[in-house]
Amino acid sequence: MIIGILKEIKKEENRVSMTPDGVELMKSNGHTVLVEKGAGIHSGFEDSLYRQQGAKIVRTPDEIYRRSDMVMHVKEPQPSEFKLIRKGQIIFTYLHLAAEKRLTQALIKLGWTPPKDN
Repeated sequence: MIIGILKEIKKEENRVSMTPDGVELMKSNGHTVLVEKGAGIHSGFEDSLYRQQGAKIVRTPDEIYRRSDMVMHVKEPQPSEFKLIRKGQIIFTYLHLAAEKRLTQALIKLGWTPPKDN
């Protein structure tokens, strides 16, 4: 699986969804990890640390969305990203859909369904 780590764009959100150690773990399990340039900088992780663990650094969120089977965020996708999400793509993030009508509508349009409880 190709996993894409996105730089957070929501105002005042400085966390990153995966550390360089997480990249090492994903790589050791056979996954490819793409990290958007500067994604970890506000959390203290330079691109070089991700590269050392085997991640490929890419320049734009468009490329992350285009190439990844699963994209990871800390916060919910923002309106500028709605058009980048592909049908069938896994979006690994926290969603608060009751407060985000536009996001909810964008996900419904893509045919998105929430995971089912086991």
